[in-house]
Amino acid sequence: MSGLFPMIDLKLRPNRRVIPAGTELWRVHLSRYAPDEFNPRLADIHFDGGRFDGTVLDQYHCLYLAESALTALAESVLRSRPFDLPAGDRTIPYRTVWQRSLSCLRTRSDLTLVSLVSGADLAGVCQDTAFLEDESNYARARRWSSEIRAQASDAMGLIWESRRNRSEHALVLYHDRCAGPAGAPLEVLPERGVADLGSAAGRERANELLAPLRARIAEPERPG
Repeated sequence: MSGLFPMIDLKLRPNRRVIPAGTELWRVHLSRYAPDEFNPRLADIHFDGGRFDGTVLDQYHCLYLAESALTALAESVLRSRPFDLPAGDRTIPYRTVWQRSLSCLRTRSDLTLVSLVSGADLAGVCQDTAFLEDESNYARARRWSSEIRAQASDAMGLIWESRRNRSEHALVLYHDRCAGPAGAPLEVLPERGVADLGSAAGRERANELLAPLRARIAEPERPG
């Protein structure tokens, strides 16, 4: 970490949640990344980047996961997707899965995360639901993530309720908190995933998973 945080006078009281060793988690990622590879890209301080990405002020790499294959897909492809008239289903553009994979991983050891699941959890870090719901101010969320990291030095990441598949959870891991004597924090289970979501077989599997959320991946556009 950069040492620039904390930058606030508020004393946070983060609640912890432990993900036990042996837990299966899921991830959608660009296929050029290994399933257990942390994203090395740092977010812009003010603009581009994910909600809890590291920045030049707090230089950690991140890895986003979910507790089920459906939630991993939903978090990746259902952002700002309306229900189409008149059928009421959601059509997901093919480009959202092109050159992407769905991977299953298993935790090698317990993961201690700061919980942002309940109202009490959010109050513990002096936030409310806007911290997770506001799509217009990721820069603020990234800054506050660094404040949480600074005041919860044992935390290896964050966990919260998925906005796109309520009652299930999404999480992010910090690379600089996950290295330890046990080695890499995650074991890849290649037989459980989908190596190419853009293939015909991959889209079919994705559509099976997304069916309960009334969503499906569109066919790729034909040239001409």
